[in-house]
Amino acid sequence: MNPLKSIPMTVGLGFILAILISLSIEHVGPGMPLWSLVTWLHVFFGIIWIGLLYYFNFVQVPGVAAALADKEGPGPAAINKYVAPTALFYFRWGALLTWITGAAALHYSGIGVHNAFALQTGAEVIGIGAWLGTIMLFNVWGLIWPNQKRILGIVEATEAQIAKGKVVALMASRTNTLLSIPMLMCMSSHMHGLPL
Repeated sequence: MNPLKSIPMTVGLGFILAILISLSIEHVGPGMPLWSLVTWLHVFFGIIWIGLLYYFNFVQVPGVAAALADKEGPGPAAINKYVAPTALFYFRWGALLTWITGAAALHYSGIGVHNAFALQTGAEVIGIGAWLGTIMLFNVWGLIWPNQKRILGIVEATEAQIAKGKVVALMASRTNTLLSIPMLMCMSSHMHGLPL
């Protein structure tokens, strides 16, 4: 069987290849610090989360709007029934795993979770990024996902609840898109030692 025909096998092989590469590089070998591993996972899950955030805002929302406006077209049912629930699954769990691995990376790096969130000297930039990521995580689990469940019919809701849910979910998603830009700047600046 071709492993590239299976998403789990493709991702699994990608992880195996990454591990083999890391073990073959002398300075990253078996003694690789734990923070390097959790930072790598943090970036991996962050790409899933932010990639899907941008997909929703740049592709799906405009696509559904165009499908609704096209009276002779197929409508948005296929996206809402088949694409959105799966994308939202990876989106919300990517968000949570990004936050967890980010907190672990702060812990193992020596910065410390408390120092980052308290914006202690030397941890201000990464701390601001951590706060922005935390707000974004809350938006995913507290606002976007509960309202998307109503919009997609996963839970029962009245037409008024669905209409309100669309506005709340969209505004929370747009807020996350807005916050993701400075958050990514803070994270990459800290990781690469760039001055702000």
